Amino acid sequence: MPVGGGRRILIYSHDSFGLGHLRRCRAIANSLVRGNRDLSVLILSGSPIIGSFNFGRFVDFVRLPGVIKMRNGEYSSQSLRLRIEETVGLRSAIIRQTASTFDPDLFIVDKEPHGLRGEVKETLEMLSNRGVPLVLGMRDIMDGPDLLAPEWERKKVMPALRSLYNEIWVYGLPQICDPLSGLRVPSQIRRKMVYTGYLKRQVPARRLERQPFGGEPYLFVTTGGGGDGAEFLDWVIRAYEQEPDLLPAFILFGPFLHRRRQRDYRERISRLANVEAIEFESQPELLMKNAAGVLAMGGYNTFCEILSFDKKAVIVPRTRPRLEQFIRASRAQELGLVRMLLDDGKRDVHVMATAIRNITQQGLPSEIVLPGLLDGLTNVNKLTMQHIARRGVPPLRLAAARG
Repeated sequence: MPVGGGRRILIYSHDSFGLGHLRRCRAIANSLVRGNRDLSVLILSGSPIIGSFNFGRFVDFVRLPGVIKMRNGEYSSQSLRLRIEETVGLRSAIIRQTASTFDPDLFIVDKEPHGLRGEVKETLEMLSNRGVPLVLGMRDIMDGPDLLAPEWERKKVMPALRSLYNEIWVYGLPQICDPLSGLRVPSQIRRKMVYTGYLKRQVPARRLERQPFGGEPYLFVTTGGGGDGAEFLDWVIRAYEQEPDLLPAFILFGPFLHRRRQRDYRERISRLANVEAIEFESQPELLMKNAAGVLAMGGYNTFCEILSFDKKAVIVPRTRPRLEQFIRASRAQELGLVRMLLDDGKRDVHVMATAIRNITQQGLPSEIVLPGLLDGLTNVNKLTMQHIARRGVPPLRLAAARG
């Protein structure tokens, strides 16, 4: 590739907790380079395990210093002996310098319009002055309006959406949910919203080193990242301890499940003939594709995979600290795409066991006709190329290529 050649997409994902933001951005990046020759994608991410994932050719990442969110809602530095203000300042400088040097043709920000504690604001203003299109990517559901409205008021989100961003891509369908429902949204901002459909996932080219249960039918159980899945997993394991004749279960703990909990669960699972578990799989699509059914928490990526691989599923959504998973699961159940099991705090093992037994009797998501349901990546590709075509070749890069 010649110096200065190729089009460039920069994606920002703050990643202070879990895997959701990173996996969504990774799916978009890999799809963009698959569908468009002469394109490079760089991801800015704070995920501590981003290096454990495989990326497509011409996709790379810059790892930002990590932060963690504490139980009181405050942030702290993950590994460095720095105050959170210093850590955010360092992250902000890396983001700004990376954006300035990489000189993207499009900047996609995932979920947080200003980034973590405002760390992307200066970069947004710099790129906007350069004429770079700015896009905010939003999952289908953000939170309940009673919680989202004061949060966005505090973060001054609406002014940013009005003055900085060119478009807002919603990775879902309005028939399922409007992520800004219940908020007072100016018409100027509404006009910027484009519903893409959900992001369809593909089965990776590689095979699993070992098929769960020798290739026999099994239930795939996943928490996503695992940081908030301890009670859910305990409920599932207790069901198998009480009723050992259930469909075999293969559990993906997630890398953020607390080590003590994981040791306890592994010890209990070792006494069960029809339950297996692993901590992490960078391509969980392989495990879901081969499963007879899915039992999961209700994160965005898991929901996309359930739809993509047309799996009968029961979702057990979390309701704290956000209502996102509950709203998504509730609406999906109303439409007949999945079934939902609410955690009532009692976690009766017989209730869980009954849900597991009934999974294979459910209908398939594909039996429900929703036009455009899984067109997300196709539409993101189209929208990306439209922005690039309208912008033309940036003068600085054109001069560099001629030089």
